Amino acid sequence: MFKLPQLPYPKTGLAPLFNEEQMTFHYDKHHNAYIVNLNKFIETDPSLKGKSLEEIVLSSTGGIFNNAAQIWNHTFFWFGMSPVGTGGQPSAELAAQITKDFGSMDELKAKFVDGGVKTFGSGWIWLCVGTDGKLSLVSTSNAAVPFTGNGPVPILTADVWEHAYYVDYRNLRQKYLEVFWSQINWAFVSENFATKKVRDLTKTMV
Repeated sequence: MFKLPQLPYPKTGLAPLFNEEQMTFHYDKHHNAYIVNLNKFIETDPSLKGKSLEEIVLSSTGGIFNNAAQIWNHTFFWFGMSPVGTGGQPSAELAAQITKDFGSMDELKAKFVDGGVKTFGSGWIWLCVGTDGKLSLVSTSNAAVPFTGNGPVPILTADVWEHAYYVDYRNLRQKYLEVFWSQINWAFVSENFATKKVRDLTKTMV
């Protein structure tokens, strides 16, 4: 059984990106609902018991996949952000790769924001790394994750479901993504880039 992972900051800690009302709806209600739903599936399906969250994401379909993937996506999303002034900078290795693949940090930001704005309907915008070390941007719909089907490894994501930002930004998705960029936890992103492995998030919720 899984439990809601503890945030690495208080629910007021991401202001001005998100206010406490937004965090309460998104974390306490939406994210927790996926946990509750997945645990119900586990109770009735013995094949799921003992599996890590990542194993369930990679081996399931339908409702089980949707809930497991959304748990993984949201947990990764929370850990990829930080309070104002604490996010640091990309590691030297990541900064060099950003320059190589995108030209500059400003160009990466512009393409990340644009990719998130153009993600149709509900979904996620991801910065990923391939086995060759090359960075790429990936847009996914609904609960989909980049790493199924031997896809690239995520190192950063922004949630572009409307419930992620509507309390604070209404329909201004671009404004939300621009503020998001100013509160990235670059230590987390740099670590993901260095390992080039799908993040083990199971340990944060058992």
